[in-house]
Amino acid sequence: MKKILIIIIFFMIIISIFFVVNYKNYQLKQKQVSEFNSDYEYYKKDDLNGLDITTLINKAISNNEKFAVPKDENGLYILDDENSIEIYITMIINNTTYRMEKINQLDINAFIRYFGEIGFKCTDVQYHKKSGKIASMTFEAKEY
Repeated sequence: MKKILIIIIFFMIIISIFFVVNYKNYQLKQKQVSEFNSDYEYYKKDDLNGLDITTLINKAISNNEKFAVPKDENGLYILDDENSIEIYITMIINNTTYRMEKINQLDINAFIRYFGEIGFKCTDVQYHKKSGKIASMTFEAKEY
C-alpha cells in the first residue's frame, strides 16, 4: 500500500511539473507577442507623418526578412498566418492603396521627400489568428 501511495505521489509531482512548465511557456509566449505588438501598435495614431510610415515600413520589412517570409514573382511578400506583416498606404490624391513593397521598390527616399511631412492616420489593424501578432496595418493620408 505504501508503494502505491509513493508511485501516485510521484506521478502527481511529474504531472504538476509538466503543467507548471507549460503554463510558464504560455506566459512567456504571450509576453513576447505583447511586446512585439506594442512596437507596431505605437503607430495606431491619427497624427503620423511620412517619416513615421517609412520607419514602420522598414521595421515590417526587417521582420519579414527575419522570419524568411517568401516573395512572389512581383516582389510582394507571400503572407503567412503567423509571422508576416504587411503595411498598406492609401493615398488620397489618387485614392489608391499601395503595399509597402511597392513603396520600397519605387524608392523609399522619394516617398520621404514627397510625403515626409504629409499627415497619415492608422485606419485598420489586423492580427494573425494563429499567433496573435499583428498581420497588417493600413494607413491613410490625411487631407489638409
